[in-house]
This record gives sequence, C-alpha cells and structure tokens, in this order.
Amino acid sequence: MTIRLSDIKLAVIGLGYVGLPLAVEFGKKRAVLGFDINTTRIDELQAGHDNTLEVSNKELQAATQLAYSADPQVLKNCNVFIVTVPTPIDAHKRPDLTPLIKASETIGKILKKGDIVIYESTVYPGATEEDCVPVLEKHSNLRYNMDFFAGYSPERINPGDKQHRVSTIKKVTSGSTPDVAELVDSLYQEIITAGTHKAESIRVAEAAKVIENTQRDLNIALINELAIIFNRMGIDTEAVLQAAGTKWNFLPFRPGLVGGHCIGVDPYYLTHKAQSIGYHPEVILAGRRLNDGMGAYVVSQLVKVMLRRRIQVEGSRVLVMGLTFKENCPDLRNTRVVDIIKELQEYNVVADVYDPWVDANEALHEYDITPIDKPTTNTYDAIIMAVAHDEFKEMGETAIREFAKSRHVLYDLKYILPRHSADMRL
Repeated sequence: MTIRLSDIKLAVIGLGYVGLPLAVEFGKKRAVLGFDINTTRIDELQAGHDNTLEVSNKELQAATQLAYSADPQVLKNCNVFIVTVPTPIDAHKRPDLTPLIKASETIGKILKKGDIVIYESTVYPGATEEDCVPVLEKHSNLRYNMDFFAGYSPERINPGDKQHRVSTIKKVTSGSTPDVAELVDSLYQEIITAGTHKAESIRVAEAAKVIENTQRDLNIALINELAIIFNRMGIDTEAVLQAAGTKWNFLPFRPGLVGGHCIGVDPYYLTHKAQSIGYHPEVILAGRRLNDGMGAYVVSQLVKVMLRRRIQVEGSRVLVMGLTFKENCPDLRNTRVVDIIKELQEYNVVADVYDPWVDANEALHEYDITPIDKPTTNTYDAIIMAVAHDEFKEMGETAIREFAKSRHVLYDLKYILPRHSADMRL
C-alpha cells in the first residue's frame, strides 16, 4: 500500500545543478531534506549561498522549509527520496553509474516498507529497475513493488538559463505501479507550473529523456559537418544558416563544441544499451564522433591560417577565451574547450585560458588548467573565442585585439563578434 501525498516526508539526494533547484522549489511548499555527501557544499548552502549560481541567495532564503544534511542517518525520517546525482561517462565513453549505485546503497540501508525512491538522473532505458532497484533490495532486504516502490522523472535543468527553470519546464513522471505513478505525478504538480506528463512506464520515461539530448546532438553534428563543408567552399556558415532560417520549419542550430553534462554524454548511455542488446547504432555514434572531433578541427584550421600569415606555430602563444561548457555559467562538466587546449599543446603552443566565470581551483582539479586572472596586451599570436560569455561580447573587437601582437589571428567560434570583425569563424 502506498503512502498518501499529505504523508510524504521528502528528501532530495544530491544538491548539484539539478538537485538544489528542485529542493528549493519543494522547500517553498513543504518540508524537505536536502542531502549531499559533500560537507563543504552543505556548509555553503547552510550559509545561504550557491556557488553554481543556479539559485540566488534570495531564492535560498525563500525555501523556508528546506533543511540540509550530510548525515545519512537523518534520511531515516523520510519516506520519499528523489535521487539527483550525476551520471557521467568514463574515459572510454562508457556509462559510469557509480554515483547512482552509491546513492542507492545509502538509501537502501535506511529504506522502510512503503517508501518510494524516485530517480531523476539520466540513464539508459531499464537502468532504474535493472541496476538501481536490485541495490535497494540487497541493502534493505525488502521486495520491490511489494515492500517499496520506485519512480522516474527525468531532470530537464538547463544550467545558466534564468528563463527555463525547474518549475516552468514540463515534467515527465512515472511510477512502478499505477498508484505510485499517480502519487509521483501529484507530488511534482505541487511545484511544476508548466504541468506534467505521466509516462506509461519507467522505461518509457527513461527512454524519453535519453533521446531528448541525442536528438540535439545529432542536429548539431549535422550543422558541424555543414560548417566543415562550407569552410572548404569559402562560404560563411552563419550567413547560410540565417538564409535557411527564413523558412518556418528550419531548426535554428549552430555549429560548435558539444560538451556539458547532457548532450555530450547522454547519447553514449543509449548506444551502450543498444550494443548490449545486439544492435550497433550507426547514426548516433557517427554524430558523436563528429562532435567529439571538433576541437581538433578548430585547431587545425587555426594552424593553417597562422602558417599562411607566416606566424610561427611552435612556441607561439594563444589566448583561449572561455573554458565553461556554455556561456554565462560556471559549469565545467565535460567542457570540450579542453580538447582545443590539448590539441594546441600537441603543436607545442603555449595556451592561456581566460574565463571570468570559472573557479580556478575547480579548473585545476578537474583539468589541470590554471586560468589567468586577466590577459596582457600585445602578447598573443592568436585568440580563440570559445565561449560566448556576455563579458566577452561587451568587450568588442578592439579591446579583444589589444591582447594580441600586431600580426595575429582572431578565431570567433561562437559568432560573438560581427561577421567581418573576426579573421575566422566556424
């Protein structure tokens, strides 16, 4: 028998880019425990600040019913658990379910009869019931769909986006039984003003999530390939896309680096599952290969132009403007700007990274990169504008070129400057 909506004692497991905004919204409506194993993160939130900048100090204060803890024993007081931990890929581009399994172990140790565990982390179809539920059963000695239940409601957070917030994005929900599905849907309806869509099963909800970003990945791969073709033909890609965009049903994608915690990762979850059932996905993996190779392509194009301008490549200095995976956001997860930096190093180029949004300690820890505080004038043989931060747009061409030597190359990957203000565009 499932619990009633009014009896729910809620916990959100994992307080990162996904979990914190969710916990804050619930904390405005009902009592909720925000749990994270990172004690530094808990201390920061208790002090009223979110260093991911997804939630403002004012919004944190508005969540008057939200409490924080890093003590797993406190979870015993809860009966519904929403899991929002990361689901990355490893060095071989295989799904890494370690955070998800560990979170399931933590919950399993305190799980009680009637409890419900809802997963939001992006996975391949089947992962909730095939990978997570057995862990819950093992550590709780309880039986699935008899003693405890599960749900899946995929996250749709867009880091740095202040318009599309957790409450204003339609939410897909699901449950392991019809009653649980109804309860899960009702729970999210408390905070989701955009409405919910109750999927017919957990597997359908999992599949819906993983194809959202796979579709985007393939669309961007197509535009990246077109950019490579148009580059060889001497045609400006942005001009082509603007012209094509005058048709009502042309999709407004742009070329570039494809990183982040979703688009550059989720397709590998789907292809992993496909291969495990004996199907080799052709189109999805082709798109991934193309997008993963864009960093090397960018550097190869830069080197060619530098050589044409008789700028010595080996030993040169290049300024890379931007390190985060997207604009106006401090998120470094799976940023593909690092591909550019590594490729430059292959040419024995000295690459300085400048990004006012980045936490220097995090950049050093994650990528062994130490960003500079501010670029110096008349220093660089080339400048790559890799991320379209507002700060870079406001600088303008003149201020940016002041960082470079008299003979240099300015490569604008993100169409930050007007068409004829940069020497190269993707």
